Amino acid sequence: MRKIFLLALAACMLLFASVVQAGEITDVKWGVDKSNVLRLVVDITDSAGYAVECGDSALKLTVNANAAGQIPKTKAIRSTVADKLQVVDKSNCTEVYVHLTKQIASSDYKAFILKKDPKTGRPFRVVVDILADKKEPAKAISAGAAASTSVSNKPVVGSRPVKSTNTSVANGSKTTTTKQTVVKNKKKNNIAKEESKNTKNNNEKKVANDKKTTNKNKELPALKSNSKFRTGGGVKGKVITLDAGHGGSDPGAIGAEGTREKHITLAITKYVQELLEDEGAKVYMTRTTDVDVCGPNASDRDELQARVNVAEKNNSDLFVSLHINSSVNKNVGGFSSYYFPKTDNDLKIAQAIQQKLAKNFGVDNLGVRQANFYVIKRSSMPATLLELCFISNPREEKLMQGKWFQKKAARMIVEGIKDYFE
Repeated sequence: MRKIFLLALAACMLLFASVVQAGEITDVKWGVDKSNVLRLVVDITDSAGYAVECGDSALKLTVNANAAGQIPKTKAIRSTVADKLQVVDKSNCTEVYVHLTKQIASSDYKAFILKKDPKTGRPFRVVVDILADKKEPAKAISAGAAASTSVSNKPVVGSRPVKSTNTSVANGSKTTTTKQTVVKNKKKNNIAKEESKNTKNNNEKKVANDKKTTNKNKELPALKSNSKFRTGGGVKGKVITLDAGHGGSDPGAIGAEGTREKHITLAITKYVQELLEDEGAKVYMTRTTDVDVCGPNASDRDELQARVNVAEKNNSDLFVSLHINSSVNKNVGGFSSYYFPKTDNDLKIAQAIQQKLAKNFGVDNLGVRQANFYVIKRSSMPATLLELCFISNPREEKLMQGKWFQKKAARMIVEGIKDYFE
């Protein structure tokens, strides 16, 4: 009887262990955002328990799952709070160490989970944010208010010259005083009158110039399509607007070898145009050369609205914007597709293209993500913004420079568009 009990207990323990450790760690990543928050992300195939401990020299994240063999054991970190990431695979768990360059308190970090999302293809994730050196966003300053701005504790010097009331200049132990410091009262009064007159004239000119500037800075109007977009019946006859990200005065992200995002997006977009036209689609391009769509002196809003307007003016059925991603972490790479859920079809087009891209290049699948990007939010038809690998990743920068990658990426985008319209 005792043997039976022990066997049953052992079987239960094995079953419990297999359930608890059902997940496998597929990736361990880090990144630093604009607020200087260091984020650690552990991707897991299924839900898993975790614990966080912080010592003097390292923060330890223990995850109740084993690490896949392809995960590097160490990674360098570029951050003000840590310099190395270490992954240690134990028999029943995995320990991830963030080696710190400074001591942090328990209030300087937070850990949480992000559940698996079948719609976007994103896995279960354990996330740790280290907030020790977080920078607060700069407060907005009203026009005309006096302000002192500093970056890295060094004052920012304005372009306007500063008039000093002290005209003496130190020269060794001697002090030289300019002749202008001794002025008769009568001369002072004359100068004051002349300055008053000049100020009045200058103010009149300023008002006139302000009126010109106000007229010149009117926002570009947002056009709207006159017809309902179509989503079925095949790609033939459909109106599609393609947007090659950046261009002209805006190079976009720049790789270590000098590769510019604006050149890669334009090259791929032209290939997409050619393939879609071969399929019978009517294609409009926001740009076909290295130019700003609205103009070199346009505001960011007007430049983006000009791209949306191309799609609206031509009553497009679909809007696709092509970009190249970038990160401070050179090891991060892969494809991602973004959508804004303004119609029932935005997610569908993002998924259709992402599936084709992710399966055909052997790089990471970062999934489909929701975002408030201007061009996909303000366009009235279904739209997606594609991030075609990372220009900051040396391997992927090499890839995107080649015609093979550009043509294949274009072909996969078109295959995804065809699937969407089927």
